[in-house]
Parts: sequence; C-alpha cells; structure tokens
Amino acid sequence: MIGKVKKFFSEILVELKKVSWSTKKELIESTWIVIISSAFLGIFIGVIDFFLSRIIGLIIK
Repeated sequence: MIGKVKKFFSEILVELKKVSWSTKKELIESTWIVIISSAFLGIFIGVIDFFLSRIIGLIIK
C-alpha cells in the first residue's frame, strides 16, 4: 500500500515537470481579460434583462 502511494506521488512530480507554467506577466494579462470580459457580460445581461422585463411588463398590463 505504501509503495503504491510513493509511486503515485512520484508520478505526480513527473507530470508537474511537464506542465507549461505561465509567467507572472501572462497571468496578470489573462486575469484582466477575464475581469473585463465578465464586466461586459454582466452589463450586457443587465441591459437585456431590463428591456425584457419592461416589455413583459407592458404585455402583462
């Protein structure tokens, strides 16, 4: 059992060495892209929700 656990962790280390890690600059740029995209999407959904609720309100009256 302990041998299997040791093998498992040694295989994890081998796989982690294969990973292409991002640089700090790439990580910051990607983070800003996600934040800005999320903000635009939130605004878009908010505007669509506002107009659809107004239209549905007019239909229900």
